[in-house]
Formats: sequence, structure tokens, C-alpha cells
Amino acid sequence: MIDKTIIEESAGGNLQSFKKLVQVSSPFAFSVAFRMLGNDSKASDIVQESMITVWKKIHKIKSAESYKSWLYRIVINKCYDELRKQKRNPEFTLDEKNWVAISNKIFENPSAELENREIAQVITMLTEKLSPRQKAAFILSELEEMTNEEISEITSMSKANVKANLHYARKKIADLLENHI
Repeated sequence: MIDKTIIEESAGGNLQSFKKLVQVSSPFAFSVAFRMLGNDSKASDIVQESMITVWKKIHKIKSAESYKSWLYRIVINKCYDELRKQKRNPEFTLDEKNWVAISNKIFENPSAELENREIAQVITMLTEKLSPRQKAAFILSELEEMTNEEISEITSMSKANVKANLHYARKKIADLLENHI
């Protein structure tokens, strides 16, 4: 939970308080951005851009309780923008070779924890066929363990749309897993 005083002082222009706010909230912002984009440097860029937006608009925050959802919304929207940009200019596409490499790694040593890059590849591979809204709903629900109500607030989707996007995301991922692993 973010301290109300830190938010109020940050809104008043106190840079030390804002620095504390960034230190506290950057890890969970990075977690979502990394899971959405599957890339450390792009996730870091999204967090930086998000913190700039927070600095510019923190005076709009009405309570400490709403800060986290508000930050998630900023991060998700910036990730949507990045995903749209990537769709227009794709850097790479995952092929059968990547599926085999990852599935072999998983089955060789199932108890070993994969490194961040491998985890990012798995998440990217499983979520690349999802729409940005399905991807956001899936990541926030399954990886960030948020409720449908929280996801609805963050993504501005109705609860029914969150449920529908989760359903289709889970179905697509299950189909991909069934076909490739």
C-alpha cells in the first residue's frame, strides 16, 4: 500500500517524496510491463514513461487506494501503444524452433526455474496470438492475480468484457499448448 502522505507531498512537488513513490511502485509497474511485452528494456522504458506521466498528473489522484489501479492503467495503456507499434513493425516472429527449444528446456529439468528471458519467451509465445485486451486481462488475472473487478477498473473494460477476454485468452493458450507442447 502506498502511503497517502507520499502521494500528497509528491502532488505538491516534493521530489524526495516522488522518488520514494517511484521506488515503491516501480517493481509492480515493471512486472506488468515485462509480462505484457516480454522484454526487459522495453518494460523499463514503459515504466520510465509511466513515471513521467505520474509526475505530470499525480495531482489528479484522490486517494492512496486508487493510486495503484491508476498506475496499472497508465502502464497497460502504454503497453497497448507499444504492442500496436510492434504489430506495425515486428522485430521477430516465434517459430517452431523456439517452441521446441522452450518445451525441451521445460521437460529436461521441470523443477529448475527458468531465467527471466526464458520466462519472457514463454509468456510472449503463449500470448502473442492474443489481442492486447486479452493479453492484458490474462496477465493481470493469471500472473498478477487480480480480481475481475480490479482488471475492469484498470483496463476500462466492463466486467463482462473482462470475463469474455479471459475466456478467449485461456482458450487460445490452451489450444497453443495442446498443439505445440
